[in-house]
Amino acid sequence: MEREEAAVPIMNASTGEETTNPYAGMSQKECTDRIRKSLKHPMVRFLREHMEKAGCPVWVRLLMAINCRDQVAAGGYASGQGITVCCNHMTYQDEINQVLIHELIHAYDDCRAKNMNWNNCAHHACSEIRANHLSGDCHYKRELLRGFMKIRGHEQECVRRRALKSVQNNPYCSDAAARDAIEAVWDTCYNDTFPFDRAP
Repeated sequence: MEREEAAVPIMNASTGEETTNPYAGMSQKECTDRIRKSLKHPMVRFLREHMEKAGCPVWVRLLMAINCRDQVAAGGYASGQGITVCCNHMTYQDEINQVLIHELIHAYDDCRAKNMNWNNCAHHACSEIRANHLSGDCHYKRELLRGFMKIRGHEQECVRRRALKSVQNNPYCSDAAARDAIEAVWDTCYNDTFPFDRAP
């Protein structure tokens, strides 16, 4: 399996903003190396296996190590284009692991729902709820590091907050439409843990 992971094509796609500032994230080479290392992470492997079982092409043009102009994004997923990891926003291996896990859940949703429409606010909201809930993005320790300190209910509040923020960034979803979409799909999508038996 290790030899197979080394052969995974990871594309480098510069946005023209190569940085020489050592405090502005990783170089694309270091980022690409760390993406390869992330492929050994148990959740990344699990999601990869389930995408393959669902009949989806997994690694052809799926992962791109890039420098991003957006100052807040850690990465992203675009249907038919793959996953981007914003190298200039990465500093630790764990950050890359989290980006890949989160974005692989979007890719899995895109694979599983043959009629997925990312311009549809409810479809987008459902995938964001699932990705934030199942990836560990809202783990208590991560929330503490972000400055959100709440003893009870932190995980659901975090999932709502992060999902809403993502859907609000969708140019097809107004603020009101994003809020309505989150509420409309919340119960179904929060409780949909597939391919996991339960939320990790």
